[in-house]
Amino acid sequence: MRKQYTNIKKQTDIMNIIIVDDDRQAAEVLKKKLTEYHEMNVVGMAHDGKEGLQLFKEAMPDLLFLDIDMPDISGIAFLERVESRPGNRCRVIMYTAHSRYMLSAFRNKAFDYLKKPINDAELRTIIRRVCLDNNEQQHIQSAASTPIAPTIIGDGISRRNDGKYIVYTNAVDFRLVDINDVGLFAYNSDLRVWELTLAGEKETIKLKRSVNSDTLLTLNDTLVRVSQKHIINISYLMEVTDNTCHFYPPFNKLQNVKVGRFFRKKLIDRFSSL
Repeated sequence: MRKQYTNIKKQTDIMNIIIVDDDRQAAEVLKKKLTEYHEMNVVGMAHDGKEGLQLFKEAMPDLLFLDIDMPDISGIAFLERVESRPGNRCRVIMYTAHSRYMLSAFRNKAFDYLKKPINDAELRTIIRRVCLDNNEQQHIQSAASTPIAPTIIGDGISRRNDGKYIVYTNAVDFRLVDINDVGLFAYNSDLRVWELTLAGEKETIKLKRSVNSDTLLTLNDTLVRVSQKHIINISYLMEVTDNTCHFYPPFNKLQNVKVGRFFRKKLIDRFSSL
């Protein structure tokens, strides 16, 4: 039986959540952890895919924690149905004990991925990312009603009124970039340009030569310089071991992002404040 949920009036700083997991104990543990965050309001739980789809339809949540390995409908199939719904803006966090499902989850547009048993630090990072994304989406919706000209950030980068950035790669070519898709800016000393690593892109994007590090650091407070050659999106930073940054998916394959000794303390302070 699906647990009864309370359909509260949505507030700008509170997100309604549902949990779909056939493991009742795991669902209760996750619910308890989520209640520690005032931004999170768990409005319902379902314990199989069929009930979960019905709950999703009724609750219209802002955030869904979805188990992948369920008996009637797999989490991947569930995600495909959810993503195909017109006007759907729900962020989906896939969680499971099996990492082999990670790639399928991201290919089907999951917002993030959480492994069982749940690590509190990883959950905290995901909640922070969700809150940042929620705030940005609210800003976009507000700005959409008041069209304004793009804001010039620097030579080669401007910000549209929907919060996205127009990034020029040369005098005439440009690319639209969402800051949440940015994993890394790396300086190519041979070409004397900064290169951008984006989620879902196999190749880096070379920026105009006029774009400098000061301009990049003003784009968003999630961007932190860790060396002379690297600026990271700290939202994706998982850990630093042997003075090397390791990242959450989809940037978990980034290598050789070293932390310079002059930047180490600032990075630690910034990471600790998340």
